[in-house]
Amino acid sequence: MTTLVRSAVVRRVGGRVIAAFAALYLIWGSTYLFIRIAVETMPPLLMAGVRYLVAGAILMAITARMGGASADPIGRRQWRATAITGALLLLGGNGGVSYGEQFVPSGVVALLVATVPLFIALLGAIFLGKRLPQVAVAGVAAGLLGTAVLLRPGATGAVDPRHMLLVLVSPLAWSIGSLYATRGPLPKRPLVATGMEMLCGGALLIVAGLATGEAAALHVGQISMASWLSLLYLVVFGSLVAFSAYVWLLTKVPTTAVATYAYVNPLVAVLLGWAVLGERITGQTLVAGALIILAVALILSRPPRSAARPPDLPVGDVV
Repeated sequence: MTTLVRSAVVRRVGGRVIAAFAALYLIWGSTYLFIRIAVETMPPLLMAGVRYLVAGAILMAITARMGGASADPIGRRQWRATAITGALLLLGGNGGVSYGEQFVPSGVVALLVATVPLFIALLGAIFLGKRLPQVAVAGVAAGLLGTAVLLRPGATGAVDPRHMLLVLVSPLAWSIGSLYATRGPLPKRPLVATGMEMLCGGALLIVAGLATGEAAALHVGQISMASWLSLLYLVVFGSLVAFSAYVWLLTKVPTTAVATYAYVNPLVAVLLGWAVLGERITGQTLVAGALIILAVALILSRPPRSAARPPDLPVGDVV
């Protein structure tokens, strides 16, 4: 592509749109790597709790200065709804990922998390009466097959399949939370809702970490610089910059275009895990990954028919 052609493409699409997509793909795809580095010397649930409490406090401080509060009052119902959503998305979703990455390679975790659209399609069809187009049914079948291949003993080296089953709780919890977010009385302003959910989810993660005895494993003096920097990256880029880019993109391009992050992020995560952490990529992992990404593409290409409003939160980012 010549310089003139590249310039024309950038002008037509918009440099900020390209930058936002780059942030969405690369930052959310890299969070699996940085979670893996953070939990090397930090207890996983306490680490995730601190991440979301700090990010939520920053986001709430920023959104407090924005307009629209009079038309979008925040009361007990909104806090209860955001607490439920935060428990499902962050405690169940991100907490499971952070805990699971102690035992499962980050790239494999990313592939398991990529099944979120599959779970949403299945749960929506079973419990909400959403009709699945034939292409989505094919996607669900491909996703189930890919997950079975990934869970097959030997597919990911010496990883215990039971740990991978534990990681699968994360996309299941995230899917339930995403479906609830389409119906719960959440604040209408996405950034406000997200800040509240981060505060609630972060607090629940801290409580869960203390309840499971992680305080005894917390030795601040032994936390590595790499883990501290990874936590900082997760707060600033993973929780604030990438999500802001996501919300902004939803106002500029079609939702189907934004949703492409759901099958780009796992590829980024697998490549980073291999290049930076030396994680093994087996033939079975490649086959499983191809099937899961194909499933996501098929499901997102024809979403289930439903009159419900779209969720205010990303439905594929558990990190």
